[in-house]
Amino acid sequence: MNAGKDRRQELLDAATEHVLGHGLTGLTLRPLAAAIGTSDRMLVYHFGTRDALVSEIVTATSDRAVEAVQEIAPVTGVRAGVNALWAAYQSEPLSSCLDVYCQAASEGLLGREPYLSDARTANERWSAALGDYLAACGTPPDRVGRVVTLVDSALYGFHLDLTTDRPDELDQGVDDLARGAALLAEDDGGA
Repeated sequence: MNAGKDRRQELLDAATEHVLGHGLTGLTLRPLAAAIGTSDRMLVYHFGTRDALVSEIVTATSDRAVEAVQEIAPVTGVRAGVNALWAAYQSEPLSSCLDVYCQAASEGLLGREPYLSDARTANERWSAALGDYLAACGTPPDRVGRVVTLVDSALYGFHLDLTTDRPDELDQGVDDLARGAALLAEDDGGA
C-alpha cells in the first residue's frame, strides 16, 4: 500500500514539475505521461481522471506558492512589503506557480468542480499567508483583510502584464499600489 502511495506522490511531483516548466494550457495525459516517464494508463490508475490530476497539480503549485510567501523575510513598512512581494512574484518559484494558477483561471477551471473546492481552499491559505506577511510588515490587524484584497488582486494583474516588456512602468505601478496599500493600512477613519 505504501509503495502505491509513494508512486502516486512521485507521479504528482513529476507532473507538477512538468507543468511548472511547460504550462497547464493544452495539457493532455499521453504527452504528459511520456514526458514524465510513465503511461497515461498509470496516471488514470493513480488519479482517476485528467481533471483530478490537474486539480492536484494546481493545489500542489498553490502549496508551493504559499510556502514561498512564508519564506519572504518581512520588511519594515507596508509599502516596502508590497514591493518585496512584487520582487518575489517575479522570481522562482512564485512566478511559475502564479502562471499555473492564472492558466487554470483563464481556462475556466477554477469556477467548476473538481477545481472550485480546491481553489477555494488554496485561496484561503494564500490569503492567510499574504495577510501574515503584510501584518509582519506593519499592517494593523483590523486592516489586513482589506490590504490583502487590494494587493493580491492588483499584483495578479501586474503579473499578467509582464508581457508588456516595460518592467520600469510595471515597477512604478506596483510602487503606486504599495503607497496606496500603505495609506489604506494607516487609514483610521471612514471605511
